Amino acid sequence: MKAAFIQTAPVFGDIEANVEGAIKKSLSLGADIVVLPELFSTGYQFRSRAEALKLSEDAKDGLASVRLIETAKKARCHIVAGIAEKAGDRVYNSAVLIGPKGLIAVYRKAHLFWNEKKIFSPGNTPFEVYDIGAARVGMMICFDWIFPEAARTLALKGADIIAHPANLVLPYCPAAMLTRSIENRVFSITANRVGVEERIKGGRLKFIGSSQIVSPTGEVLASVGKSKAAAGVAEIDVKQARDKHITPLNDIFKDRRRGMYLV
Repeated sequence: MKAAFIQTAPVFGDIEANVEGAIKKSLSLGADIVVLPELFSTGYQFRSRAEALKLSEDAKDGLASVRLIETAKKARCHIVAGIAEKAGDRVYNSAVLIGPKGLIAVYRKAHLFWNEKKIFSPGNTPFEVYDIGAARVGMMICFDWIFPEAARTLALKGADIIAHPANLVLPYCPAAMLTRSIENRVFSITANRVGVEERIKGGRLKFIGSSQIVSPTGEVLASVGKSKAAAGVAEIDVKQARDKHITPLNDIFKDRRRGMYLV
């Protein structure tokens, strides 16, 4: 199957333009699965929870999801995208998995980063895996990468692909995702953004780009730079993610000695 990411440069608060730009690019890729960044439709640096609530949308009926559903149907593909999700009086940093028939699943970010803790409610959805026909897909968002338990849980539940919408500002993640892919023998697709936001005085954020697709052996199959909007596409064989052998005698899951671990 053909996997892709889109590295965007969103304009804060301009939901319609951000969504339409991503859709236009998605339609040009001819991919079976496309991953978009965290909070791709709104931008990242909210000044308050009230502002986030104002810009957030329902995961099923909001503008971003409705347009992505239309796109997935037209392109006969699956899309993972990060949104600000409104749920009653709460707002979550969420990712949606969308297919040609509509919304499949919502994942709410488990590990909130820095000032996100002042804006979003902690995620209350489990790490789950979804069969999209050609592959089994799990989702995690940005800072989840630093917790190996997140990727391992998805792998143990059968994920072939970990879709990873992100708004990365720390430099470590691209290299760490090679390890996450190797230690779980899964494909990972990290879709980051570029640009700068400084909507809070003294809180300048520069996003590092470096979006990538990584194979179960840690090979970078597609990657882009740190400063420009771009896209990456790679052909992947999910059978590689279903073989957990490092050697003929070493299966990474069967060799685990769970009684020796703290968790």
